[in-house]
Order: sequence, then structure tokens, then C-alpha cells
Amino acid sequence: MYDKLKFLPTLLFVTLAACSTQEVKQTEAAPSVATEKSKSVAQRTEAQQVDGLTPPMTLMKGDKKLQLVKIMDGGICKNAYQGAKGAFLLYADTSDIERIKREKGTAIFRSFESKIQDLSGNVLQAAIDETNLAEDPFSLGEDEAQQKLASKLVTNFRNAATPVVSQFQKETSLTIDITAFQPSLIFYQKGCDESRLEQEDPNPKS
Repeated sequence: MYDKLKFLPTLLFVTLAACSTQEVKQTEAAPSVATEKSKSVAQRTEAQQVDGLTPPMTLMKGDKKLQLVKIMDGGICKNAYQGAKGAFLLYADTSDIERIKREKGTAIFRSFESKIQDLSGNVLQAAIDETNLAEDPFSLGEDEAQQKLASKLVTNFRNAATPVVSQFQKETSLTIDITAFQPSLIFYQKGCDESRLEQEDPNPKS
């Protein structure tokens, strides 16, 4: 079983401690990623904007308006044949961030980022485990099949994330939300391993 989460090399980290309500800034939390991948991240973001795949910068959670503070590209193989990858979005309440900075300092956000990445991996694992990634013989075509799979995975991701995020908020007093970005999701049904998760085409014709 290929059940280990693999966060792909293209990661856009935005530090929680330095987040702004007006823009998303690149963090210094992962300097090797920032220096080596900043160009590819910028190219990817530009390409997404052209294709209409830019994720929303804000999200409402109850009466709170959360800001996008982190984008993660993640992928996981469910077994030797099936898997999925895509972008996973972290939103946070900037008023909570400012309060915690005043009360506890900015260093605490390093531990928050580590916890969030761990719980995101666990949520993605649970969502993949709950999603039937087999080809749907009743779909009218590959596009419809992919859309159905994406919808199921987003729902399963949401269901898995809800209690985990709630527990994180109780422990940290930081309001967050983590979502799977549906337009980015790609599915593997003809073979999956960690190296293939980094390829653009999940089902090459050759």
C-alpha cells in the first residue's frame, strides 16, 4: 500500500505571523523552498490565473472572514494503481493572528505551521481512504468522471477536516479552515507512485 502522504516540492508557504489582510506574502519559514521554487511557484500562480484557477483569497466561516495564508500541493497514493493530487488551502482569521502575536509572540506560529501540515496530511489520507477512485463505468466521459471524483474527494476532505480543525482551534485559539481546491485535483487510476505524483499527466497515453 502506498499510504504515505507526499507533499510535492512546489509549496507556497505564507507565514501566519506576517500575514496581511490585503495580500498574501511569501514566508521565510522554508527558505530552501522559497529560493529554489519561487520562480516555479510564480509561474504556476500566473498560469492558474490565466486558466481561471486562482483560489479565493477569503472564506467565510460563521461570522468570521478568513484570509488565505498558505497553499500546499499535496498528493497521495491509495494503492499501487490509484491516487490523487492537488492544491490544499489554509485560511486563517487575521484578528486571531494579531491577538496571538501580542499575547505570545510570533515564534509560536512556527509550531502552528508544523501542526497544520501534519493535520493536513492526516486529513488528506482519511479523505483518500474514503474515496472510491476506481473508474466509473456509468460516466459519460473522462471529464465527467473526473468532476464526480473531485466532488467526492472535496466532500470527504471536508468531513475529515471538520473535527480536526475544531480541535486545533480549541488548542490554539486560532480560527482556521482547510479546504481542497477542487479545480486543481488530478486523479490516478492506472498506476500511482511518489515519482508519478510529480508528473503533469496522470494517465499518459504511451
